[in-house]
Amino acid sequence: MEQRKVIYYEDELNDEFSVARITPKRIDGNYRYCYDSLFKRFTHFFWYRIIATPIAYLYTKIVFHHKIVGREKLKPFQKKAYMLYGNHTQDIADAFIPTMLNFPKDDYVVVHPNNVSMPVLGKITPSLGALPLPDDMAAYRNFLNAMERRISENHAIVVYPEAHIWPYYTGIRPFLDKSFHYPVKYDIPTFCFTNTYQKRRGFKRPQIVTYIDGPFYPDEGISAGQKKKDLRDKVYGCMCRRAENSNVEVIKYIKKDVQDG
Repeated sequence: MEQRKVIYYEDELNDEFSVARITPKRIDGNYRYCYDSLFKRFTHFFWYRIIATPIAYLYTKIVFHHKIVGREKLKPFQKKAYMLYGNHTQDIADAFIPTMLNFPKDDYVVVHPNNVSMPVLGKITPSLGALPLPDDMAAYRNFLNAMERRISENHAIVVYPEAHIWPYYTGIRPFLDKSFHYPVKYDIPTFCFTNTYQKRRGFKRPQIVTYIDGPFYPDEGISAGQKKKDLRDKVYGCMCRRAENSNVEVIKYIKKDVQDG
């Protein structure tokens, strides 16, 4: 259970409050996103389905008594690709929750390079579907090729547009529209999931209730840039409304007065 009771922040877009301290490796043109060998396909199945999926179920259920509302909205798209955007409020649970939302569909998660830089786990996370953000143009081309491949294979692509972890935060931080380039470029449906914190009788740790909403599509007849903003605004507005279902505050977030230091 999180021990911090109050966190002071300055920048909702860039402040990071994860307790993990990892030195990220550089994701350059040499980083390989996709493998075709039989062995690599087996390791993906082994780590994702045999190991990670049962652990994800047990962890989310035992630790957070996790409940999903609206999962039926994804069922008509089980054989199609889609984007899924969520709020970022847990170190471990946020790695597991998308697997529970999309099961039995595989999902691939756009992540910070930290996630593939850990000494041991960093070797496994690519097999679990981690797609680390690139650091140069050569890597960016490889990243887009990987995105296109996973979309052509009708998988789900998961993005945490807030980018930074704010543990147990019950609001939705303003996020940019740049990650909404993907559903516009690839013409696929957009969904969002909102993790809320709700009182759990007899337990100090709250329950996580996740609400799924969508599909969202951009308005027609506008430019690609306007479509990104339109999708972002639709998703952000929906997530803000769903966040109002949180009824417990584990950590209080207070904006720091910069003038006072």
